[in-house]
Amino acid sequence: MAKESFKLDGESLLKKVKELINEGNIRRITIKDKEGKEVMNFPLTIGVVGVVLAPVLAAVGALAAVIGECSIEVEREE
Repeated sequence: MAKESFKLDGESLLKKVKELINEGNIRRITIKDKEGKEVMNFPLTIGVVGVVLAPVLAAVGALAAVIGECSIEVEREE
């Protein structure tokens, strides 16, 4: 599995997570605060649809409202 990291602010968090989910080759997304502490972690399996992701995206949206600087670590399927 290939890992990739992105640093961004809370305002961009939900948009970036949605973009990554739409790519389709993502296995896991981990969101960390600016100190590197894991705040949220969720796996993505092939065939996951919007209804299943709605609660995850709602949680990411709530997190984005309160978190400042953060990073996203992504595990991609090769």
